[in-house]
Amino acid sequence: MSAGAIVIVGAGQAGGWAAATLRGRGYRGRIVLLGDEPHAPYERPPLSKAVLGGQAAPDSTELFSRERLAELDITFRPGVAATRLWPERHQVETSEGAVLDYDKLILCTGGRPIVPALPGVDGPAVHVLRTRDDALRLRTRLGPGRRVVIAGGGWIGLEVAATARQAGCATTVLEQAPRLCARSVPPGVSAHLAALHSAQGVTLRFDTGLRAVQARPDGSCVAELADGGHLEADAVVLGVGMQANDTLARAAGIACDRGVLVDEYCRTSAPDVLAAGDVAVAASAAGPLRLESWQNAQDQGAAAACAALDAGQPYVPSGAVWSEQYDAMVQIAGFPARARREVLRPQADARALLSVALDEGDRVVGAVAVNAARELRPLRQWIAQGARVDPGRLARADAPLSSARIG
Repeated sequence: MSAGAIVIVGAGQAGGWAAATLRGRGYRGRIVLLGDEPHAPYERPPLSKAVLGGQAAPDSTELFSRERLAELDITFRPGVAATRLWPERHQVETSEGAVLDYDKLILCTGGRPIVPALPGVDGPAVHVLRTRDDALRLRTRLGPGRRVVIAGGGWIGLEVAATARQAGCATTVLEQAPRLCARSVPPGVSAHLAALHSAQGVTLRFDTGLRAVQARPDGSCVAELADGGHLEADAVVLGVGMQANDTLARAAGIACDRGVLVDEYCRTSAPDVLAAGDVAVAASAAGPLRLESWQNAQDQGAAAACAALDAGQPYVPSGAVWSEQYDAMVQIAGFPARARREVLRPQADARALLSVALDEGDRVVGAVAVNAARELRPLRQWIAQGARVDPGRLARADAPLSSARIG
């Protein structure tokens, strides 16, 4: 490889934006984008919604087509993974056996669904949802009268549940915790989501999980539950979490802790190696932070590209997440899970919700809005500013939102 080269390992949201940002910032050296999937960079959020439901073609999720990458003079290598990395030599080996030299390397290797070591999870009726191919495979199992069991009541599980229910499936969600999305939102939001799905006919079973899956000759299966129950299903979907693809970095001696550790400039412990997206673990005041979101992958991918050009600013993640479920738009700002107190602000529409997360000093650290985008806008600013509020006024429907701020 000629002098002046940046290699990006991973062609997802973070990798695609890193590559495009390098060109947008005027970098004229060679850019090599390695992607272990056969597809051009694409967005993942539609996979559990429009693509899974059949309302959108898989190609509609593309971020940058192959033609656009070629126009940007980006060497895109679909279906080619990085298999070994030598930071001290500034070289990376590919699955094709080639050894590439680099000046800077950006790890955007993402993550993969956790598949628990349970009997029968390798059967044909068991699915995960991470890639376009996963979505197309699961889509063949959906339809009126089909039975879908989803292990995991987090965001991916709830989005799949909504899509399956809208496709006419009898849908059951298993959640080991006593409430939905317990790791990311306060109890009031969990209760609202539970009511939303129950009203749509989804069966929610808490404090239990999957114990085993028994395959049947006709392609269906029986899901055995931890509480001793059994559910017949045409598909079982595993939505119990994701683990970072940090194997390459670990083998190269790069510091990792459930992901690749990075500083505020997306730099790893290895010289000239950066990381971004789902694989990156950033330091924060609340401890190591790894975000699995569309917004973070895009923003951090761009930030890593700027840092690779020595033109970066400290990257501050916003915590922004959104989810579509039925006719509900769920938007998250900041980090609601850090709340010491949750304040629910009354909404005129019973389908709407505004949950404000406060720390011990009544500063706004996060917010969740369901069909309440207008009131979320000022809260985003308050989160960034560390604003203090009066919880009592915040909870009063007759008090303007602006009047709740006291500092």
